[in-house]
Amino acid sequence: MKKKSIILSLLLVLCFTGMAQLPPVFKNQDPGKVRSTSLVRKNLTPERIVWSSDTTGNYIRNAESLLNPSTGQADLSFGEFFTIQNDEETQHGIILDFGREIQGGIEIVTTRGNLSPAGKVRIRFGESVAETMCDVGENGATNDHAMRDFEVTLPTMGRLEVGESGFRFVRVDLVGPNAKILIKEISASFRYRDIPYLGSFASNDEQLNNIWMTGAYTVHLNMNEYLLDGIKRDRLVWAGDMHPEMMTINSVFGYNDVVPKSLDFARDQYPLPNWMNDISSYSMWWILLQQEWYKSQGDFEYLAKQEEYLVGILNQLAKHIDEDGKETLDGMRFLDWPSSENEAAIHAGLQSMMVMSFEAGAELCSLLDIPETREMCLQSIEKLKKHIPDMAGSKQAAALLAMSGLISPEKANSEVLAKDGVHKMSTFYGYYMLIARAMAGDYQGAIDNIREYWGAMLDLGATTFWEDFDISWMENAARIDELVPEGKVNVHATYGGYCYEGYRHSFCHGWASGPTAWLTQYVLGINVVETGCKTIKISPHLGDLEWVKGTYPTPMGILSVEHKKMPDGSVQTKYTEPDGVKIILE
Repeated sequence: MKKKSIILSLLLVLCFTGMAQLPPVFKNQDPGKVRSTSLVRKNLTPERIVWSSDTTGNYIRNAESLLNPSTGQADLSFGEFFTIQNDEETQHGIILDFGREIQGGIEIVTTRGNLSPAGKVRIRFGESVAETMCDVGENGATNDHAMRDFEVTLPTMGRLEVGESGFRFVRVDLVGPNAKILIKEISASFRYRDIPYLGSFASNDEQLNNIWMTGAYTVHLNMNEYLLDGIKRDRLVWAGDMHPEMMTINSVFGYNDVVPKSLDFARDQYPLPNWMNDISSYSMWWILLQQEWYKSQGDFEYLAKQEEYLVGILNQLAKHIDEDGKETLDGMRFLDWPSSENEAAIHAGLQSMMVMSFEAGAELCSLLDIPETREMCLQSIEKLKKHIPDMAGSKQAAALLAMSGLISPEKANSEVLAKDGVHKMSTFYGYYMLIARAMAGDYQGAIDNIREYWGAMLDLGATTFWEDFDISWMENAARIDELVPEGKVNVHATYGGYCYEGYRHSFCHGWASGPTAWLTQYVLGINVVETGCKTIKISPHLGDLEWVKGTYPTPMGILSVEHKKMPDGSVQTKYTEPDGVKIILE
């Protein structure tokens, strides 16, 4: 009996191992040419019908049947299926809502009673309802990076899966005069990494809880084969965008191979002397990413593989300091889009990033035992600190100047960051503005910023955070999850700038997730002190919150923390740490 059990166990192992392999007929296929995927697929049923072109009931019938759970399988039955029909002049369609932003495509299953083929439909994905109502070329709408507006021919009694984009809403229109199609099911084909949310955040403020989770979900959707910037546009690996994304991953998911895989992709795509993504600051973000990744995960083997490139990029940066200590970086001089026309702010930001990069470089070179490059980093820092740029009225510049130590956080906060509420904030550099305010001890000011700025996107119906946002857009704005009422402003079509005007604007952009990492570090109070989370300092700052609790993933397991504000204003803290983690309670 025991022998039979062993044999059965071996067969099961072989079966499940074989499931990850190609069938035997591919035995001559070069393994290096086979690409596997880390994504799973789940099909989602629409939650509601937003709009129908037919107000008479003569051309669209049984639309509610699309809200029934899908099977993905055509059959021979006759039923009360969704039927859509055109007349000679008018094409009809509907808009479906899948409840929240997702990454993937759409699956359509046709049924009995259709022609062969069944006919043609036009599909329009939208991150807002309004986006599904527009044509390519209208108000910035494009098919760049992801096809969001196209026509397909449906089979009779068959299934068709198409699309790879970011969307919440789908409009389906029947194409052709007098055409008619019977459709059994329309579902969203959701593709994502099936990973647990190991980190968590909960407090007595539901808005903050929702903001934390929305930032986590925004990054989760962008954890594709590589760590993307956005799931509709650009769907590219941008080294700078990765920094807030990685900080969110550390806070929510812990180790995930998408980070080192994407860091290596950026490195290999832009060999020296190129700047990453042709942007000098993005090469510096790569250095800071390496520092933070090693600090959180403690993977020295991976860090050691970066030595050659790290030494090269540090030496290249050192050539861009003049005799007065000013940075002279070439390539695209860029911090974020809202600051891109303020040259003085860009200089201040780049000067600050140079200091931060050489400080990180000195630390990494010490770990890697590269004394010559470490000494060069220290000398570069000394040179750079001779020149302290003006904040130029820029919150981006003020934040980086404070983070680099070129000016005091208190000065940055009182003179720039705390002025004008959340005006002049941005979704990308808003994270660093929050950090600088925390460094100044203004935790309540930062919490208020999060509520007002990121909370405003949620108030407009967002389920993920956007590429950019300006608080002035709230004036007379329609929600993005409804048809735009007469007299209201269509936020998606009306606003945006630079490379994201109108509907080209990405409504799921990973660089906007900063509040998730910030709330975990500064409110929940989780601060990694020793590499690989061997030592963690717990330093909560509740502001006006009554209580907060949450978890943080470490390489050794989950750290659980709970804080409660007492009547005298003090904070009572309880925690459970995994073996191998030392806690310092502040």
